[in-house]
Amino acid sequence: MQSNSAETLALLALAWLSGNDDLLPVFLGATGASLEDMKTRAEDAEFLGSVLDFIMMDDAWVMAFCESQELRYEEPMAARQALPGGALPNWT
Repeated sequence: MQSNSAETLALLALAWLSGNDDLLPVFLGATGASLEDMKTRAEDAEFLGSVLDFIMMDDAWVMAFCESQELRYEEPMAARQALPGGALPNWT
């Protein structure tokens, strides 16, 4: 996945998370981010990576996000890998 596509998907994830009244406070508490941070850092690829990292912590969250956006379940991981800090180590 190209970085532009990854950022677009991560922005969709951020919007989905922002509209989730149950999950948003969990994200804010886990990351230490504020609502203002979410607004000001929405164009920051590293912050968008943290949004995807958070959603990928729970399969149910991934499924809910993907189903809401009509995405394949593996797309958030592909997007995460294209954003800063998301490259998986090659163990071979």
